[in-house]
Amino acid sequence: MALPHRSVRARADRPRTRTRHPRHLTRTAAALAAALALLSPLGAVGAAGVASAASAAGQETPAADVAVQINTQAALGRLSDTARGVNAAVWDAHMNDPEVASLMKAAGVGAMRYPGGSYADIYHWQTHTAPGGYVAPGTGFDAFMGTVRATGAQPILIANYGSGTPEEAAGWVRYANITKGYGAKLWEIGNEIYGNGHYGSGWEHDDHADKSPREYARQVRAYAAAMKAVDPTVKIGAVLTAPGNWPDGVVGQGDAGDWNHTVLAEVTDVIDFVSVHWYAGGSDTTADAALDRLSRLPGELREVRNQLDRYAGADSPRIGIALTEVNTNTGGAQLTARPNGLFAADAFMTALENGVFNVDWWNTHNGVDRITTVDGETDYGDMGMLSSGGCAGTVCEPAPNTPFHPYYGMRMTGELGAAGDTMVAAASSARDVSAHAVHRRDGRLSVLLINKNPDAARSVDLTYAGFTPSAAAPEVRRYARGDTGITDVTGSGASASRVTVPPYGMITVTLAPQPGTGTSAAGTPGTPRLEAVTDTTARLSWAGASGAGRYLVQERDGAHTWVVGESTGTSVTLRNLPAGSTHTVNVLASDASGRISAPSDPLTFTTGTPSDAACAVTYHRDTGWGNGFVATVTVRNLSATPVTGWTVDWDWPAEGQSVSSGWNAAFTQTGRHVRVTAPEGSGPLAADGASAVSFGFVGANDGPNPDPTVFRLNGAVCSGS
Repeated sequence: MALPHRSVRARADRPRTRTRHPRHLTRTAAALAAALALLSPLGAVGAAGVASAASAAGQETPAADVAVQINTQAALGRLSDTARGVNAAVWDAHMNDPEVASLMKAAGVGAMRYPGGSYADIYHWQTHTAPGGYVAPGTGFDAFMGTVRATGAQPILIANYGSGTPEEAAGWVRYANITKGYGAKLWEIGNEIYGNGHYGSGWEHDDHADKSPREYARQVRAYAAAMKAVDPTVKIGAVLTAPGNWPDGVVGQGDAGDWNHTVLAEVTDVIDFVSVHWYAGGSDTTADAALDRLSRLPGELREVRNQLDRYAGADSPRIGIALTEVNTNTGGAQLTARPNGLFAADAFMTALENGVFNVDWWNTHNGVDRITTVDGETDYGDMGMLSSGGCAGTVCEPAPNTPFHPYYGMRMTGELGAAGDTMVAAASSARDVSAHAVHRRDGRLSVLLINKNPDAARSVDLTYAGFTPSAAAPEVRRYARGDTGITDVTGSGASASRVTVPPYGMITVTLAPQPGTGTSAAGTPGTPRLEAVTDTTARLSWAGASGAGRYLVQERDGAHTWVVGESTGTSVTLRNLPAGSTHTVNVLASDASGRISAPSDPLTFTTGTPSDAACAVTYHRDTGWGNGFVATVTVRNLSATPVTGWTVDWDWPAEGQSVSSGWNAAFTQTGRHVRVTAPEGSGPLAADGASAVSFGFVGANDGPNPDPTVFRLNGAVCSGS
C-alpha cells in the first residue's frame, strides 16, 4: 500500500506549507409545482409561486437549466455561534493586525483556533516558545485574545499533548479563565496525534514513549481531569481521523483496533466534542476536483457520528463534532483562486448541514508557495484566506490582509444566515450547482446558489415547501467575476422563482414570507431522541412545544419529506421499518388551527436485524489502510433444514465502497449491491448452526467505509454483527 507523506518546509521567515495524506434535468415550472405538491404533503402551498406567472399568461415559462427545491419543514440543524471559524498560528506575524479582526467580524467568524496546527504540540503557552519552530513577535496568547474579542469570536485552544503535560494544560485554563476571565470553553487535546509515527508516517511531535491510540486515550482522561478541576465548564475535545482518510482502518502493532475505535472506546464519558480534519485531496489537487470530492464529506461525517453512537450510546448527542481544519488540498496549487472560494462556501455549509457545530478554515495567513494562473488570475499557492504579502521569486502577493477568494466564499455563508438560524433542506438537480438554504429567525428564507461551471451561467428555478414568498423583490447578493467584493444586485432581475447564477459565481437570495403565512401558535418541539430500536420499530420521544395540539413526525430524503407518525403526546413508535435501514426524522407541532410549527433539529437512526432470524452473519474487517481493507464474512444456517446452493447479498452504505477480489466464493457487484455465490462443489450449510461457511475479500473505499447493515442468505434477512 502507498503510505501517506508529508513535506516539511520550515524557515524562520516562513512556516511550512501543510501537506496532508492520502486520502439536466430540466422541467417546466408548472411540472415542478405539480411534482412538489405530490411529494410534500405538509407544505406544497409554496410551490404555486413558481407556476403563477406562467398560468397568468396562459403559457408555460421556458424551463430553466436547474431545478432547486427548498423545504423549510426539513431542518438540518441550527447555526451555532461558532459555526464559521479560522485557524491562527503563532508563526504568523500578521495574525493580530487590526485589519484581521475587522475582516473576520464582517464575515461573521465566531471561532478562532490557536496556536496553529502541528505547532500546538511543541508550543508552551506560558513562555510563548515552540522549540524547533519559529514564533513571530506579537503572537502571544493575550495578543491573540485581543483579536478574538475584537472579532466577537470565541477561541478554540489546542493543549500541548506532544511535549506538554496535563498540568501545563490546567495552568493554561487557570490563566485564561480564572486569572484573565477570557471564558475560553473549547479545548482540544493535541493536534493530529495519529500522525506521531505509530502507523509508520510521522509529522506530529510526540515525546511519549508509547505512541499508541490507547495511550492517547489514557492521557486525554488525565488532561480532562486536570483541566476540569480548574474550570468544570470547559469543553474537552479528542482528536479523531476522518473516516476514509489515512490512517482510518489501520491497526497498529499491539492495538485492538484502529485509532478512532480505540480512542472512543476509552474517552466518551470525559470528552465533549471530537476534532476531525478534512482536506479534499485526491490525485488531482485542483480546487475543481475538490468541489467534486465534497460529495464524500456527508458520509464521512455520518460515520463519525456512527462511531460516537457506538461507544457513547444514549450520551452520543451530547458530544459535538468540530471540523477544525478544512481546505481543498495541501499541494500548493489553486488555493487562492476563484474555484477555492466556491469550495470554501460549499464546504462550510455542507459540513454544518451534516452535524458539525464548527468549521475552521486552514488558515488565516499561510504564505506564498507555487505560482500558477487560474481563471485568468495569479494563484499564489497560499492556503490562507488573507494575503501574507510574501514573494516567490519575482512574483509577490498583494498587500498583507488582502482577502483571497476563500475569504469571500466564507463571507457568502454569512449572507445566508447567522447564529440561531435554521438550516433547511435544499436539493439541486444539477451536479455543478450547489444549493444551501437557511430559514431565519425573523421568518425570512435565504438561499445560496453556487455555480461551479466556469464557462456558462445557469438559470435556476426555485420551488418551496413550507414557505410562501411574498410578492416583494428578494434581496440579492452576488460574488462573481468582476466583483471586487460581495455586491448587492437587488432589483437586477432575480425573482422568488427564477435566478441566474454567473459562471464560477455565487448568489444569495433572501425572501420575505407572504403576510399571514408561516405563522403558528405552536412552538418548536425538541430534538427527537431514540428510546429503543428493533429490526422493524423505533420508539422516539421529544420535549414538548407550547401551544401544540398534536405532533407530526416526518422523514426526510434530500428535500422530500413525508409523515411517518403522529401523536398527541411527546412520543411515538414507528413500525414496519425495514431491517438495517437508516432514517432521518424531524418533529413538527400543529396548533389548534392546524398550522405547522418550525421543525425540530433532525435525528438519524438505523434499525437492527432480527434476533430470531433463520441465519446469522458475522462481518469482520480484518485490516485496513485508509482507502482499502480486508474483510471476512462468516455465515451460519440456523433453520431446521440444510441450505444447498447458497447466496449472500448486501448493499454498501456509502458510495465508493467495492469488492476488488475475493476467495472461497464468487463475487459480483452492481452499483452498491454485492452478491456472493457458493463456490462450485461446495456442500450444504448444515441445519441449526451446526456448520459455518467463511469467505473473504479485498475491498476498496473512496471515502467513508461503514460496515454493511443487512445481510441476506438466499433472500432471507439474517441476524448480524
